[in-house]
Amino acid sequence: MTDAWLALEPGADPVERARALRRAHETFTEAGTVPRPVRAVVADSWRRSVRAGVGPDGTASVELMDGDLGAYRAEHPLSRVMPLVRELLGTFAADGEHLLAVCDAHGRLLWVEGHPATRRRAGRMNFVPGARWSESAVGTNAPGTAVAVGRPVQVFAAEHFIRRVQPWTCAAAPVHDPRTGRVLGAVDITGGDGLAHPHSLGFVQAVARAAESQLALLTPERSASEAAELTALGRDEALLSADGRRVRLSRRHSEIVVLLAHHPEGLTGDELLCALYEDETVPPVTLRAELARLRGILGPGRLASRPYRLTMPVESDTSVVERRLRAGAVTAAAAAYAGPLLPGSQAPAVGRLRRRLADGLRAALIACGDPDLLADWAHAPWGEDDLDVWRALAAVRPTAATSSRLAALESELAAPNPW
Repeated sequence: MTDAWLALEPGADPVERARALRRAHETFTEAGTVPRPVRAVVADSWRRSVRAGVGPDGTASVELMDGDLGAYRAEHPLSRVMPLVRELLGTFAADGEHLLAVCDAHGRLLWVEGHPATRRRAGRMNFVPGARWSESAVGTNAPGTAVAVGRPVQVFAAEHFIRRVQPWTCAAAPVHDPRTGRVLGAVDITGGDGLAHPHSLGFVQAVARAAESQLALLTPERSASEAAELTALGRDEALLSADGRRVRLSRRHSEIVVLLAHHPEGLTGDELLCALYEDETVPPVTLRAELARLRGILGPGRLASRPYRLTMPVESDTSVVERRLRAGAVTAAAAAYAGPLLPGSQAPAVGRLRRRLADGLRAALIACGDPDLLADWAHAPWGEDDLDVWRALAAVRPTAATSSRLAALESELAAPNPW
């Protein structure tokens, strides 16, 4: 931890520092230049905030409420270390009239706990569970910036990009998955100027490390008997990982496994025939031959009949996207979406699944209005002609390139079809 990540140097006057930051913030929002007193980590964050379309008078929006929030929190890996985080930070937050907050990797607040009066004050700026506090949503703030840069960070007073947050000071540190190293979220302490101290940042960083250590103890090594993994998004031939093996399936076998994974209760022969073949004259013996070959690939006892079903649990990338969409985790769903489901498949049921998944995700992206997520979709091969997404992107990020592409798409749509 270096001084560059601290909000105040030892011995600095917080009142004078706050005044200097307010002047610097006004200079930046009016002229776009960052005066010298602003730390590099904050200056970079301000620039990212502007590129994301955040305005200094904006506010956080609540994306998850009630049952959706509860379901998402219960599934999130950080729920397993919340008792430890409360034990280490809870008393400090309550006694100091601060707040303990934990967010996910996309800056969405999952837990906000602490002094009741402070919680009520924070609630007026939507610093509440379920609200999105990523940099792309509300600009510079400790939890959002910590997950953006993957480092512990303090944010003091007018270092916050949103003006209504500038009376607050916060310190946050990211929590990483001990197995993969990816950021799971961040632990944050939010309150008054008293938090603008090196000890606050060191404390929250120590709590984050303790959480990572406990996650390592709670996360057993993966065994060969666990659920098989199916990768079928953005691929014509799915990959199936099971029993320590990774098998590349043929196109027809990919379709069968995708459908059976989607229907764990099983499908009859007639149902599978209708799901796979547009031609209703295909004889059942053709399907039985494919299933026999697939049974040999999967191994004994893995494919049952009457009805046809997989006897092993299968975790597919499709189900991951669907689960995250149901939980309202749009950013996480978009990150897991590697492309259309088996894009070359002509199987009727696969086509329906493909359209349903893509339409659900693009509708969620348009609704949330995140310019980065919309741009990722619009510039992907499957989104380059998506007029609705380009319109949504132009509304939140009206650059010359976006406007030009949107005009070209609308022109193509208005032109008569020569055929």
